[in-house]
Amino acid sequence: MAKTLGTAKHRTLIALLVAKREAAGLTQSELAAKLGEYQSFVARLESGQRRVDVVEFLELAALLGFDPHEMMDQLSRVTE
Repeated sequence: MAKTLGTAKHRTLIALLVAKREAAGLTQSELAAKLGEYQSFVARLESGQRRVDVVEFLELAALLGFDPHEMMDQLSRVTE
């Protein structure tokens, strides 16, 4: 399996997550507090320096109010 950081799908995932955070009216610090993490955790995620695991993705969906299935559908249509 090829590395995923920096791929078109990963960049799209990050862009979608940032857009959802901003649409929810949250700063990185506010989201981090809701996650029980430091702001730098969210910054590394949003800059593409770290992967988002499935459990984190589902928690982000719940906190930011988006349907994880819809986002996965969007990602599945991204070509490299």
